[in-house]
Amino acid sequence: MFARASTTRTAFKTCLVGLFIALASPALFAEVIPANDPGFTYYGRVDAGDPQAPAIMWSGTYVEFGVEDASSLRLILDDSKGQNYFDVIVNGDEANMQVIDCVKGKHSYEVNLPTTTSRVTVFKRTEYTQGTTLFEGIDLPEGAKMLPPAPAPSRRIEFFGDSITCGMGNLAPDNAKDGNIDEKDNYLAYGAMTARNLDADYRCISRSGIGIIKSWYPLVMPELYNRLDPNDPSSRWDFTQWTPDVVVINLFQNDSWLLARMEPGTAPGPEAIVQAYKDFVGSIRKEYPQAHIVCALGSMDATREGSPWPGYIEEAVAQMNAAGDKNVSVCFFPFDGFSKHPRVKHHHRNAEILTDHIRQQTGW
Repeated sequence: MFARASTTRTAFKTCLVGLFIALASPALFAEVIPANDPGFTYYGRVDAGDPQAPAIMWSGTYVEFGVEDASSLRLILDDSKGQNYFDVIVNGDEANMQVIDCVKGKHSYEVNLPTTTSRVTVFKRTEYTQGTTLFEGIDLPEGAKMLPPAPAPSRRIEFFGDSITCGMGNLAPDNAKDGNIDEKDNYLAYGAMTARNLDADYRCISRSGIGIIKSWYPLVMPELYNRLDPNDPSSRWDFTQWTPDVVVINLFQNDSWLLARMEPGTAPGPEAIVQAYKDFVGSIRKEYPQAHIVCALGSMDATREGSPWPGYIEEAVAQMNAAGDKNVSVCFFPFDGFSKHPRVKHHHRNAEILTDHIRQQTGW
């Protein structure tokens, strides 16, 4: 099911002192369930080096669990910067999700539960550049208990992308700027929507401003895609831990802007651009020999009429197909003249396009 563009949000920021004490007596919360309890299921590249405080960094990382006989609970989070936001969805009710605006440091955040048996999703909506959050478990009321974990989806899909895939500015009004952290929500970005449409386990490796050849900073996706900790150049993700059925790559928007700004004669030409794209897709193919790879682009102006960038991707895919890799396809999201980052309504449209494409390619 698609998330709704008109999602009602209840923002709250509560901690162990001040406002939280006014909301609930600490005596009502009798049992701390540690983060390594088997009732918690973690989705995404989570650093579990400390199993009692796994580190959540990447956009779209989420934790799921179920509780019984509880009308509320407290999440225990330790946030490095106080800039992260999390969506909390209870029993799949996206229209009434609660939003955690993290305070720097270790704090507890109360979540209201409308029913005594609840399945809860805690979803990181902001980027790794907003900081790392340690998930340290939950605090349950007296008499409440954890439920066994729900089965994980059998399908798996992973995204590699830039600010579009992150969800930059998707909650902002059409006529407003894009950069407010509280108006960035990966849950309402096209990738997460597509994964929910397909009932798939979702992973997102993305950063605003990144490209394959050139970014707005000295880091490109070929240097980032294989990290567990995105902030650590020596950190490596173990690709054998989790293998997607489908990979979606939506990159080249930033390259299209930045290469155009280079001095004449210094920017790579079409052949070099195509080769760089093929090299990156080849890196993904090496890790996932059986996955279907979707080479996407859009919906910002890299897919405008007359843009050469879709053609570069089409040529790269044609060359890969001709070389024997038939499990690569192309899916572009049209540019409709909206010059800012896509809003939720655009993400809905893009998710519909991508969902249909993946179904056609995989039979899902």
